[in-house]
Amino acid sequence: MGSAATARRMQAWGLLTPMLVIMVGITAWPLMRTIWLSFTSTSIGGEPAQWVGLENYWQALSNTAFQESLGHTLYFTFVSVSLELVLGVAVGLLLNQPFKGQAFARALLVLPWALPTIVNAMMWRLIDGPEYGALNALLVQTGLLEDYRSWLGDPDIAMEMVIVADVWKNYPFVALIMLASLQSVPADLYEAARLDGAGTLARFWYVTVPGVMAPLSVAIVLRTIDAFKVFDVIYVMTKGGPADSTKALSFVVYQEAFSYLRIGSGAAYAILMAGISALLIALYVAMLRKQEGST
Repeated sequence: MGSAATARRMQAWGLLTPMLVIMVGITAWPLMRTIWLSFTSTSIGGEPAQWVGLENYWQALSNTAFQESLGHTLYFTFVSVSLELVLGVAVGLLLNQPFKGQAFARALLVLPWALPTIVNAMMWRLIDGPEYGALNALLVQTGLLEDYRSWLGDPDIAMEMVIVADVWKNYPFVALIMLASLQSVPADLYEAARLDGAGTLARFWYVTVPGVMAPLSVAIVLRTIDAFKVFDVIYVMTKGGPADSTKALSFVVYQEAFSYLRIGSGAAYAILMAGISALLIALYVAMLRKQEGST
């Protein structure tokens, strides 16, 4: 019996070994290499690399550009995910109601989410254009704006325009999760709540929310991770400008490593960014578990 169990374990490890080797090769080795580079002065075309210890990390944490980009990233993450959550839940509830053209509306919902991020960013860059942009034309022709303005050239509003582009593309993801979750909520619960005299708001809070909380929490965590890593939409729409008002952490990492060719400090920036991201996710998951435990 014991030899048979040992044989099964050996067989299982034999089958898992190729996958483990591939995972170590494509994940663990690049990560370990990046961590090692973050403790060196490695640069492309510069002096030979030397071990500098934590100097790159102290330099990053005391760098004003790094601190400001962290603030921009947190602002972008919080606002965009919050708007996507509100809009996605509202659209999911709406599409769960029976109406003529419901199937077409559900199919149309997938369109923004299916667009590549680069295409979405290019589209919104054209819409926000200062000379021929559709947004300026709409607002001027309806009398809401007197003159054309440069939406992406104004440091006070450029980040908000980037957030609009990101929300438009990603709110369907939350809406689809919401819509799928609503299908699993028993109709009997709504009927029982209605017979008990519960109004629309009470049925939403005490029947709908507990039924969709778990899958919606997963969607929020996934969107938080994705929003914190934002790069492509900012690169295409503003390239971090104007006046660094939309420069996110990932953009700073890119500039440090590939524009200034300081690989060592760029690796330190990337490790710090990954650590902050992991910390935020851990805190968020802990909050969700605590909330689920109290309900």
